[in-house]
Amino acid sequence: TDASALRLLSALDAIRELDREVPGQVLVAFLYVASHNNCHKMAMEYDLDMSSASASRVCDHLSEFHRLGKPGLGLIIKYEDPSNRRKVMLKLSPFGESILHKMKTQAYGN
Repeated sequence: TDASALRLLSALDAIRELDREVPGQVLVAFLYVASHNNCHKMAMEYDLDMSSASASRVCDHLSEFHRLGKPGLGLIIKYEDPSNRRKVMLKLSPFGESILHKMKTQAYGN
């Protein structure tokens, strides 16, 4: 057994507890927002090579409300860029911060 890979698997379980079938794109987007907190959605689209539509769906899944009014995971907050209201900003919610902390603890033991 590879102990470091097992720690990474345990870290991902923090999100899988919220959604057992969470898509990989959602995991990657969460980690992107966590590592670039208070980022533009367009930057995430560019850096992760996502279409605008895919990024919107992923962000909806991660935010409070998923598509069609279903509840989302509540891990991020979407808000208007104060300097350009047409742009969407992304940041971790307090719940997202706690999940990130849990993931780091599982992965790194801190």
